[in-house]
Amino acid sequence: MGSKLLAIALSSALLAHYIYTPLPEALGERWKLMLVDACFRSLGHLAELSELIGFKHYMEVMMVLTTVELVGPSSDDDVTVMDTTFNQVPVRVYNPNNLLPKLRRAVIYMHGGGWCLGSAKMKPYDLLSRKSATELNAVIISIEYRLAPEHHFPDQFNDVYTVVKYFLQRDVLARYSVDPARVAVSGDSAGGNLAAAVAQQIQEDREVQVEIKVQALIYPALQTIDFNTPSYQQNENMPILPKTLMVRFWSEYFSCNKSLLNKMMANSHATHESKGLSNFANWSVLLPMEFRKHYSYIPPGGENAELSGRVPGVFDPRAAPLLVGDEKLRALPRTYIVTCEYDVLRDDGVMYATRLKMAGVQVTHEHYEDSFHGAIMFNTWPTDFAIGQKMISHYIEWLRTNL
Repeated sequence: MGSKLLAIALSSALLAHYIYTPLPEALGERWKLMLVDACFRSLGHLAELSELIGFKHYMEVMMVLTTVELVGPSSDDDVTVMDTTFNQVPVRVYNPNNLLPKLRRAVIYMHGGGWCLGSAKMKPYDLLSRKSATELNAVIISIEYRLAPEHHFPDQFNDVYTVVKYFLQRDVLARYSVDPARVAVSGDSAGGNLAAAVAQQIQEDREVQVEIKVQALIYPALQTIDFNTPSYQQNENMPILPKTLMVRFWSEYFSCNKSLLNKMMANSHATHESKGLSNFANWSVLLPMEFRKHYSYIPPGGENAELSGRVPGVFDPRAAPLLVGDEKLRALPRTYIVTCEYDVLRDDGVMYATRLKMAGVQVTHEHYEDSFHGAIMFNTWPTDFAIGQKMISHYIEWLRTNL
């Protein structure tokens, strides 16, 4: 009996040690976040083992996070939900049943997941789309774009661009009773990256006659040139997105080339061609002092011309929207940017907000001192976080006011 009790005590101690992660006091519901993070880390270890023994690619195992959350296109009293395609790209459409005698808003949404994971059909995104459709009386178009490692850049960008361009046709907008002057693009994380890239590129497309009114970017990933910003350093081991996973996402977006991954991890992936882009993401200039903290700026190094040739697109503005000149920013629509203090991507969003304001764009930058990356995705029991619900409410309120 004593040996069994000892075994239970030791097992409990080991489990508690594995789950416990020192987290900043500013974060609420810390034990819940530790438990969620422990589950993520466990799946990550399994994915690493699977890839090591040649069973499945790392991201194929991580897709479990997506698969278990998938839900069908279920309509209810408030919203009619339908899966369809726009120019052969799958989308899920949320159409509010409130038949007010006027044209509606529309939000074209791009899900997160590092261009490798996630789905418009996941329950958290389904709930967000339903809430947005109902409270804004808006048509929500949630895009099911292709994913790495099977598909690499620019496939993901091309999918979302195709959908946005298709939807912005006046006859399509009329079919959904959408006001052409009230269309937004939005997304979180990798989806925020895609939304920002689309907003930049589509303004130059002469075939598009309808302008995007606003863009709403939730903790977006925006630059590929420096993975040593203060937020990458400060939050290197933070849940839910440690630096190693974010850099892995970036690498997989472009290629399965392990050489590129290793160079990115060491922040030595810069090429001859990319040297001139560093100033567009120079955080020693673009970050306010409260975000620079005590960190010292070291210009991204490396002379990897061979990687530039073998893995095209790493510094393409369609992949890294921060790495463009001011002339491309000036014509962008009113912008909402969300950043979280405990997020490796915090400084990407802050720098973009700074540059957009300098270019004369109207920007609302909402920074959460008590939040973490992915917070809005945790909106279902038992992994619902109060901060995530607060962020969703503020996001919808901004759209209500500005769209």
